[in-house]
Amino acid sequence: MRFPTGLRAFNHRDFRLFWTGQLVSLVGTWMQTVGQAWLVLELTNSPFKLGLITTLQFAPMLVFSFVAGAITDRLPKRRLVVATQTAMLGQALVLAALTLSGHIRYWHIAVLATLYGVVNTMDQPARQSFIVEMTSKDDLLNAIALNSAVFNGTRVVGPAVAGLLIARFGVGVAFLLNSVSFVAVIAALLAVRAQGLPRARRGRSMREEIVEGIAYALRTPSIRLILGLLLVVSVFLLNYNVLVPLLARQVLHEEAEGFGLLMAAVGLGAVGGAAALAGLGRGRPPLGALVSAAVVLGLGTVSLSAVQHFWVAAAVLLMMGFSGIIFMAGSNTTLQVMVPDELRGRMMSLYMFVFSGVTPIGAFLLGSITGAFGVPVGCLVSGTLGLLAIGGLAGWWRARHWRGHALAEARPPQ
Repeated sequence: MRFPTGLRAFNHRDFRLFWTGQLVSLVGTWMQTVGQAWLVLELTNSPFKLGLITTLQFAPMLVFSFVAGAITDRLPKRRLVVATQTAMLGQALVLAALTLSGHIRYWHIAVLATLYGVVNTMDQPARQSFIVEMTSKDDLLNAIALNSAVFNGTRVVGPAVAGLLIARFGVGVAFLLNSVSFVAVIAALLAVRAQGLPRARRGRSMREEIVEGIAYALRTPSIRLILGLLLVVSVFLLNYNVLVPLLARQVLHEEAEGFGLLMAAVGLGAVGGAAALAGLGRGRPPLGALVSAAVVLGLGTVSLSAVQHFWVAAAVLLMMGFSGIIFMAGSNTTLQVMVPDELRGRMMSLYMFVFSGVTPIGAFLLGSITGAFGVPVGCLVSGTLGLLAIGGLAGWWRARHWRGHALAEARPPQ
């Protein structure tokens, strides 16, 4: 059976298995994400402490991501991802046991969030770079779009189900179901034939390999632009785990069900964006589309500062989810297509460093501003700073191209 163009990555058996396992596992992951944020607010009612949990969860990416990328390029990727997914299962099980037994405390969540961040730092570059091993470079954009679709489709289902479960049975059940859901993706990975074996090494130390990956990124202008945009978007515009629960609880005065539906709106928009990407041809999206998507995220964040009604907030978050996935999946694809095979793990670690590693800075900033001045001010400041930085990067890129075009015209004919 041959799949249509929009689903062509499913023609690869290994990718079909992996995608199916992800479908089950990510529902549980989103349930835990929603449950953890709600539990922190129930225990502390503190925007600052909620931002701190997100900071702790993503801080390891800031510290260890370059090492993780070098390790990814040295080890079989399938085994590495199986190991990280198993560790995440254990973390969810401990969180569930503490919560269901009534012994959970804020410091428990902080420690477990940090441990999750360490494991996730190893998981992300290995899993992202393994996708091309299960498909091909020609089908990579489609594979990443389909992977983004399942990631964000489960963002619709997971938070909505979590909201209902939390309201009826408590947060612990969401954590327990997440631990069980990891079995699906681990089983799928064990059935995958691709090993993701490392390319032949050239006798370099890990430090030299890290420097090589960074140097390649810095001397490639298109990669510099994408990484700059990722930095801005990550710090100012994609702090959903902090922003949405605060918006739901402090501005819209919603309970767990309303919070879950707002998170689901982000996921629904992202599914639409992933579907739009999946329908594109082979290759990668134009850089202008990535800049435009980042601008829409900035405008959406500013708009949330004036929102007072639930369904208006849901509509804005839907739009942000759509543009966010265009930006994230498009950036991921562009980097993976441009980079040599032997540098892919390191480039994905650099992608995760800029995209997720700086999230603690944005989470801390947003949590601090909203704690001191309220959610509307936090949205206005974050969105405005993001738009200004995006404008600066776009201006640099355009000036560089104009300068290059002028130099080309000034050269005498041969």
